[in-house]
Amino acid sequence: VEAFFGVLGDGTTGVIEMAAASGLPLVPLERRDPRVTTTYGTGELIKAALNAGCTRLLLGIGGSATNDGGVGMAQALGYRFLDQAGHELSHGGAALVNLYSVDTSLRDARLDSVEITAACDVTNPLLGPTGASAVYGPQKGATYEMVQQLDAALTRFADVIEGSFGVEFRNTPGAGAAGGLGAGLISFLGATLQPGIELVAKTVGLREKLVEADLVLTGEGRLDGQTIHGKTPVGVARIAKEFNLPVLAVAGSLGPGYEEVYFHGIDGVISITNRPMTLDEAIKEAYTLIAEATQQLVRVATLHLP
Repeated sequence: VEAFFGVLGDGTTGVIEMAAASGLPLVPLERRDPRVTTTYGTGELIKAALNAGCTRLLLGIGGSATNDGGVGMAQALGYRFLDQAGHELSHGGAALVNLYSVDTSLRDARLDSVEITAACDVTNPLLGPTGASAVYGPQKGATYEMVQQLDAALTRFADVIEGSFGVEFRNTPGAGAAGGLGAGLISFLGATLQPGIELVAKTVGLREKLVEADLVLTGEGRLDGQTIHGKTPVGVARIAKEFNLPVLAVAGSLGPGYEEVYFHGIDGVISITNRPMTLDEAIKEAYTLIAEATQQLVRVATLHLP
């Protein structure tokens, strides 16, 4: 996989999008299997940024194809994950069920002097019905049986890593992000998880822009029950409500539980699909569909704006 990272103008801050190396779009639908996908490439990007002289890293950890707790990432940075016989584990989330110990003797020493912040848009814990495997595993190709297998493997991972490193992370909001990469970043790299929307809002000066605003528009590919768990539309709505502004959302589609967003600052929603259509049709016509749906929302909104 060819991937990339950026360096900000200060020359020392690296920006890494984990999906560039370990993202779901990189895996064809028929080959998706979170039991074997790995964050190893993300670790290679981190290593490349360190080689470029970066002493501060900003990581985006959305859109992953993985469910390995960040173990692949750590393997690329010198960690060795061993079974009871002392053999190194293979890549992928399923292998973690055999985790027994961790060898840190070859760990990249530069990790001790780098500051790492992960932009994390979800608040899911690592395990259980709202954890990495159960909530996000199916979109990565996991069947019900695979979800149970992966959750058991991550439970073993948490038991061993928390015991070995003295770091509790399994119930930390965001630990389940990117198939448990959030947990791996906390435990292996000492990273701080920060809501992505807050990081971006500060960077683009969102609050300053809202001072003169009358209406806030936001959007997402699919609004559903997961949206309230730290996704961008609700994050935008929360900031907008600091200024008592109405918030409308445009979505590619509306999934089960989308109505929950009404209790988290979003006042109205619309789907861009204006007739029965396939996903491919919606993607092909996305520009026109988004424009038309937005026009409809704004027309209604202007009836109630001062």
